[in-house]
Amino acid sequence: MATLKDVVARRPITATIRLTVPAGGARPAPPVGPALGQYRLNLMAFCKDFNARTQKYKPDTPMAVTITAYKDNTFEFTVKSPSVTWFLKKAAGIESGSSRPGHVVVSSITLRHVYEIAKVKQSDPFCQHMSIEAICKSIIGTANSMGIQVVKDL
Repeated sequence: MATLKDVVARRPITATIRLTVPAGGARPAPPVGPALGQYRLNLMAFCKDFNARTQKYKPDTPMAVTITAYKDNTFEFTVKSPSVTWFLKKAAGIESGSSRPGHVVVSSITLRHVYEIAKVKQSDPFCQHMSIEAICKSIIGTANSMGIQVVKDL
């Protein structure tokens, strides 16, 4: 049961906004501007905070961000690392996955690539409780569904 202090401290939420924004490239133009503007949030504050948090990534890396907008026009946001499919495409050096996964192999990657992707994804809020083995198995499954073969050594 929530204590009285928790109930009083809890702020009413207006919306939860999910966006994919390039790292270090948040500007008050679309897609960020209209999404935040309709909830009357401070665009420049978000852009500066987001760009500061994502400066360690290469520019134009697609970052998933979840913004929680409150009724008093304040917000909080969490930044997740890029998607597994983006990492797999970069590691394999391809533009898109197979049109017929399981039948046509587009490229192949090593287990070392999978392990490196898993280490990056382990810092995500939803993957922190998962073991590195479980994350690796998930990445291998995603690679198989994209038509990318995982081998021991190239």
